[in-house]
Amino acid sequence: MTNTTLTPDPQDFLALEQLLSEEERMVAHTVRQLVNEKIKPNVGEWFENHEFPKEMALEFGKLGMLGMHLEGYGCAGMSAVAYGSACLELEAGDSGARSFVSVQGSLAMFPIWKFGSEEQKQEWLPRMAAGEAIGCFGLTEPDSGSDPSSMRTTARRDGDDWILNGTKMWITNGSIADVAVIWAQTDEGIRGFVVDTRTEGYQARKIEKKLSLRASITAEIVLDNVRLPGSAALPGVVGIKGPLSCLNEARFGILFGAVGAARDCYEAALDYTLQRTQFGKPLAGFQLTQGKLADMLIRVNRAHLLAIHLGKLKDAGNLTPAQISFGKKDNVAQALHVAREARGMLGASGITLEYPVIRHMNNLESVYTYEGTNEVHTLVLGQAVTKIGAFR
Repeated sequence: MTNTTLTPDPQDFLALEQLLSEEERMVAHTVRQLVNEKIKPNVGEWFENHEFPKEMALEFGKLGMLGMHLEGYGCAGMSAVAYGSACLELEAGDSGARSFVSVQGSLAMFPIWKFGSEEQKQEWLPRMAAGEAIGCFGLTEPDSGSDPSSMRTTARRDGDDWILNGTKMWITNGSIADVAVIWAQTDEGIRGFVVDTRTEGYQARKIEKKLSLRASITAEIVLDNVRLPGSAALPGVVGIKGPLSCLNEARFGILFGAVGAARDCYEAALDYTLQRTQFGKPLAGFQLTQGKLADMLIRVNRAHLLAIHLGKLKDAGNLTPAQISFGKKDNVAQALHVAREARGMLGASGITLEYPVIRHMNNLESVYTYEGTNEVHTLVLGQAVTKIGAFR
């Protein structure tokens, strides 16, 4: 017999938490507590001041969040769903927090872990997992975004050394990083290099005047005759498949993270409209408002369900890059819709940093574009179903 006394939780309407293991729930709850205590009370000020405190790296490291889906070298070795759930909770705080963890673990630590030498792994991964060393990922260039194979950064041999020259753009953590994974053209094809940022010729300039991802450090990197020993090259991969495999790791975190931003906007709109009274009753009592809340509720829960499903496919070793594109494309689009709807429902309050929605909305405009634009993911899906490439 059906229990008609059960009432769905407005914050987890489909009871999706029940799909998580005990360890995955623990991860989600632990990260949510960190976000509620350390990020949400301060992120409005960080956003306004265009900063992200470096000391948060140590906070993330204490909880085992950096490279948490990797094994060994101080990494937690947790499931893909656990990692995704952490990304979701982080982005409920701010996209900048999730970007930091995503770049550190999936873009900087992952290529060293996957393609690096034992010496490179031992030198960098334990410190990066602890948050004692910050990493960045140098792929995008001023004239090379969606087509990374056209990059102009070069690495040429000089005896046993490598000489790197070029410019990288829109690099998260670039100006605060201790180590950079730089991708460059060589006579052998595209190769990755582990660069200590103290190396002569490495310069990083913080990009200012952003109106999105302000609680995230973004930089331009200039490589001017940076001399590296032969041991700096990643030995385990040659070609564009190297950086693309890293991007797929990061995109997986994004498709979870976007759900967190959407959920936070939905919850802000729900709380506000329950408390705000007009025409003698709460805004939540009006049909138009309830219609919007119901639509937001469906979008958030549907996106979360998709994320968990893709996470389980990844844990089973069955997730494809095209399926990651499916999740990144649609979940970010759903999150943007929810954020924009929430912004309108809060009226004038929706444009202030007292509430999270305008911050999430602005951040999501960047998330919509980075780690593969919406258009690129559209073409990935088109190629997957037609078997015809439309990129060239």
